[in-house]
Amino acid sequence: MTTRGRRSRWGAAALTLTLALAACSDDDGGEGADPTSEDGTGGETEDSTGITLVQEGSALAAIQERGSVRCGTRDALPGFAVLTPDGDHVGFDADFCRVIAAAILGDAEAVEFVDLATEARFTALQSGEIDVLVRNTTWTAGRDGSEGATFLQPTFYDGQGMMVAADSPYQTVADMDGATVCVAAGTTTEGNVASEFSRLGITPTEVLSFPEPELIQDAFIAGRCDGWSSDVSQLTGLRSEFPDGPEALRILEDVFSKEPLAPAVADGDTELAQAVEWAIFATIQAEEFGIDSTNIAEFAESEDPLIRTFLGTAEEGGTFDPGLGLPPDYAVQVITQVGNYAEIFEEHLAPLGLDRGLNTLWSEGGLLYAPPYR
Repeated sequence: MTTRGRRSRWGAAALTLTLALAACSDDDGGEGADPTSEDGTGGETEDSTGITLVQEGSALAAIQERGSVRCGTRDALPGFAVLTPDGDHVGFDADFCRVIAAAILGDAEAVEFVDLATEARFTALQSGEIDVLVRNTTWTAGRDGSEGATFLQPTFYDGQGMMVAADSPYQTVADMDGATVCVAAGTTTEGNVASEFSRLGITPTEVLSFPEPELIQDAFIAGRCDGWSSDVSQLTGLRSEFPDGPEALRILEDVFSKEPLAPAVADGDTELAQAVEWAIFATIQAEEFGIDSTNIAEFAESEDPLIRTFLGTAEEGGTFDPGLGLPPDYAVQVITQVGNYAEIFEEHLAPLGLDRGLNTLWSEGGLLYAPPYR
């Protein structure tokens, strides 16, 4: 089922599940007090909509007051974020923007998408033009330390690769001594190419950088590039829509860097960082529990205390609010409206031919892991 299909029915399903959870919470005839605080508020306050309000003046409070999340992304990367002719943003990153909105505001559609050029990503974050950056951006020490950005739980573990023409003589990167390689400017790509070529004892004739992938594609078609280097996921997406067809290109098997693609918020936005990170964790934990958008209502009366806590109900009755600045049922909203991690991946990235790889649960040998809900 597509995200659009899930969204078309989320309202009724979420209401049904919320009512069921409320009924479970009131089984003992109590007032539904939060076991994490004496007054049932968990140290936060709630408005009439049920949204937990946070410290006035914070980035999270600004989102709640505005009623929307300003999410910086892009508009032309197949699989991750594409602006459709009808004005909809579709893709893996776009859906994680919706995950954040569903968690904070209870509405996955409460997103203002801001399309950003590569070089504008961190400026937009620093200036407050966007609340959160979800734009296939690699988390590095330099960016974490000098770009005014706080990186969060990666949504996709990637690595850099190399793409060549299908009839190219190059079979591995080691064969590319003297080649001309094209990369995107303002990314980690150029430095990684230099490091890998040096490690292999080879030298490119030239490394050409371009501000956007579309310009690299033009240069590649014009014969200016022997190789096109970027994250493997990005190469896969761009290959899928290459003008001469995906069969005209070949991605080499070499993967020569670590590229954890992660959302980021501005330094100092501690409450928002916490909310965004736990919104992402909800998609991972739901997959681990076997909860998805099609069966979540079946878990409303679960007797498993871990699942009850995840869904926002406490073992003793009442709601479970750990003080994250999110509504107790935020995970319910995320999964009902958008889906768990597997659903998001299968909808947007699997059709490109990408397998889960490192992006599987820790219990299956991958790197996806959510901290305990307790």
